[in-house]
Parts: sequence; structure tokens; C-alpha cells
Amino acid sequence: MSRVVVVGGGFGGMAAAVRLAKLGHEVRLLERSTALGGALAAREQDGFTWDAGPSSTLVPAVLRDLFRKSGRPLERELDLEPLDLVREHRFEDRTVLRLPATRAPQVAAFDALSPGLGRQWADWTASFTDDWEVLRRGYLEVPWQREALPREVAARLDSRETLHKRLRRTFRDERLRLVAGHPFTADGHDLRNVPAWAGLVSYLEQRFGAWTVPGGLHQVTTALTARLATRRVEVDLGCEVRDVVVRGGRAVAVRTDQGEVDADVVVLAVDPRRMPALARLVERTMPAIPPTVCHVGLRAAADLPDLPHEVVLHGDPVIVVRPGGTAPDAGAAWTIHGRGRLAEDVLVALARAGVDVRPHVVTRIDLTPRELVQEWGGSPLGVLWQGRSTVRRRLGPDTPVAGLVTAGAHATPGAGLPFVGLSAALVAQVVGPADGVRVRR
Repeated sequence: MSRVVVVGGGFGGMAAAVRLAKLGHEVRLLERSTALGGALAAREQDGFTWDAGPSSTLVPAVLRDLFRKSGRPLERELDLEPLDLVREHRFEDRTVLRLPATRAPQVAAFDALSPGLGRQWADWTASFTDDWEVLRRGYLEVPWQREALPREVAARLDSRETLHKRLRRTFRDERLRLVAGHPFTADGHDLRNVPAWAGLVSYLEQRFGAWTVPGGLHQVTTALTARLATRRVEVDLGCEVRDVVVRGGRAVAVRTDQGEVDADVVVLAVDPRRMPALARLVERTMPAIPPTVCHVGLRAAADLPDLPHEVVLHGDPVIVVRPGGTAPDAGAAWTIHGRGRLAEDVLVALARAGVDVRPHVVTRIDLTPRELVQEWGGSPLGVLWQGRSTVRRRLGPDTPVAGLVTAGAHATPGAGLPFVGLSAALVAQVVGPADGVRVRR
């Protein structure tokens, strides 16, 4: 049995901890805040509850595998339900696309915008089929090494083509470019710096659909907290990790305000920039910055818009509305994200875009990108895309430091539960079972 210290109690850290504990390791999880979950936690105020971060997920097999490999199946813990729509897009020309979760309805929805767009969209998503299979088998689901990537994987990761360039070459209609690029612009990326292969997110949305948990995706945190207790993971809340202790080229402990915590293996599930001993290893990367966020509690009213779980209002700023929290007295809990030239109150900007809820506001929580980063100790959106070299400039899951592995958004090529969940699965593969630890000694 090895002593494993997991730094960070967000989804990535929790997922890695329960997997490793199930493999027989003695696991201790250290979290700087007073609650687990990070961006996958809930926010509460005046009887309203909102998801602090994502409200839906793709590739549900990632969550199912996590719960199955750490104990009871997901279906015995949570109701993971498919959504009929991935999201609704509203464009500046006042046209609307309600993007379904499967191929044939997607084709029909795009054709309703303009005949022929459906076939273009179907061809676009299909073009990523091989990319997904190659990257899944040789990169996303197996531990990889920068200098020993399979040829097919390296060809994609080293391609100079950007998503911006491929979109411009593929689509004349700006609306299709906006829909395909939205998952990246929503996370703060410039499409001119995003590799073209990353566009496979559109393929994942179509093939696997969007999923959520009734009452809020934050309930995944509740279920994982219970799983940590079942697997006897020792959890220390309010424990700030100041650095990873490296001796002789190996991680041997972490340094906290209370002293050093010894470890045979350290799993880092936070931004490596927070660790002075590791900062130089990622000095050429930058974090993706969260949007401006406003959580609003609304009183019930006949004229309150009935919106799907996510609505994107394109323009400058881009505004994303996510109804779906819980509210008292038949009210509503909405989360609004703003990106771009947001020079006014986000609810004023929302009203200018045609959705005015200001008369119905009961309570609100406003959070700037800086406040979110300070609260979470880093960005839950991971590493900012700065071209093809970004993949090799970040850590994850392998590192140059023996005994140190990484999980979480900063160890993956994308944010969100699927990529972060896969990173935790890679950590379990790298470390291995307790009777034969595989991490480098």
C-alpha cells in the first residue's frame, strides 16, 4: 500500500482519490477551501441554489466508469438524464437555432435556418470521427508521453491548422461558425489559437448528447463526497498546500501551513502555478479565464421567459443563460455568463439582447473572473490554448518529476467533466494498484 496525497478537492481530485483508494492505496485529500467540489459545487442564497460551474456534461460513459471503478454504479447514486437540446443559439440577425442532441434532428434544425446548412453541419461533425477514435485510443484514454506518441496521434497534435482557419474554409454562413466555435469562445479561447482537431467537441455533442442531473450537476459532488467516505479517503478541508516537496528529483511530500505531509505519490489536481517547485515547468502556459458570472433568483411571474437549459445570445458581449437551479415558491434560479465588451450590468446587457428579468429579481450573486479565480485557487477552465504547442507545454498526466502525477482541468486538453474525468482515469492507470505501483520511483 502506498501513501497517496491528492492536492485539490475539485472534481478531478475527488475522482482521482476514489479511484486510487479503490485500488488499495492509502489516500489523503487536501483541499484549501471549507468544502469539496470547486467549480462543481453549489451556490446557495435566500433559498435559491445554482450550479457554481457546469450545468451539463458530455460523454456520460466517463461518469459511469468513474462510479463503477470506485464502487457502486452511477445509476444507484444519481439520475443522469439526457437533454433534448444541447443548447439554443440566438443570433444577431434574430434567427434562432435550437440544437438537438442527435444527428437527424440537428440536420433538420440547420436546414430550417437555410436549406443545405444541415448537410454542411452533418459533414462537419462526421469529419471528426477518425480524430476522435485516434485520440481516444492513443491519447485521451491511455497514459501518454510527449516523446513517444503514436504516429497518428502526433500528426494531429502537431498540425498547424487552427479551428478558426478550418471553420472559415468550411462554412460561409457565420452562424455555423459561431455554433461550432462556441464551446471554445465560451471558455475564453481565441479560435485562432485553438487546434483544428479540438473541434471534435461538435462530434461529441452529436454522438453522445448532453446530460444533466435533475436539481443540478453539483449533486455529483455530493455523491463523490459519500464515495470518498466509503473508500476511507482521509479528507482535510481548509488545508492550503503551499508547495510540492521535491528531493533528489522526486516528489516526497507536500508543504502545508501545518507542516509537511509525506507521500509516496503526489497527485496534483490544481494549477501547477500555485506550486513554486513546479511553476517553471509550466511557465510558458496561461490559464483560461472564467467569464463574468451572475446568479439570480427570480420570483414566479407569468411573463418570465420559459427557456431551455442553456441559451447563447451571440454578439458582443456574448451572453449565456442557464436556467435550471432550484428556487422556492415556484420561482426560478438562473445563471448568466458574460464575455466580451461587458461595460454595463450583465442584466442590462441581457435586457438589451431581448430577455429582461430585472423586475423579477429577488436575489443575486455577482462574481468577476478575478473573484472566481481567487475563490477556486485557479481557473476551472484549465490551460488557455496558445497554438499546437500548448499540449506539450502543460503537465498531464506525466510529469518530469518522479512520484508526481497530475489530474484536473490543467492536465487535460479541455475543460469539463469528460476531459477532467478522463484525466483521473489516467492517473489511476499511471499509479496502478497498491500491490504493484507503476509510477516512476
